[in-house]
Amino acid sequence: MCQATASATPTQQADDERVRITRWDFAPGAATGFHVHEYPYTVTYLTAAKLKIVDKDGQESLVEMAAGGSYSRPKGIAHDVINAGAAPMAFVEVEIKLGA
Repeated sequence: MCQATASATPTQQADDERVRITRWDFAPGAATGFHVHEYPYTVTYLTAAKLKIVDKDGQESLVEMAAGGSYSRPKGIAHDVINAGAAPMAFVEVEIKLGA
């Protein structure tokens, strides 16, 4: 089981009345920390990734994503995201403020 050893690094690329765009960089074992999404959001992977997701009830799941893969989720998602792979990984998150 992968334990978080460091914090993922967020780099805010834009934040206005419509969207917030953040690049997240993770060393192996790094984590976002538990958080709740205030807005609906999309994620696009810049690198391949193996993630451990821990939900609000402590349930864990492993997810693998290819570089260039994307998905979207509604607001209210509560989780911690941990790089469970052996290599650094990164993704860009776009939070959608309009219509939220």
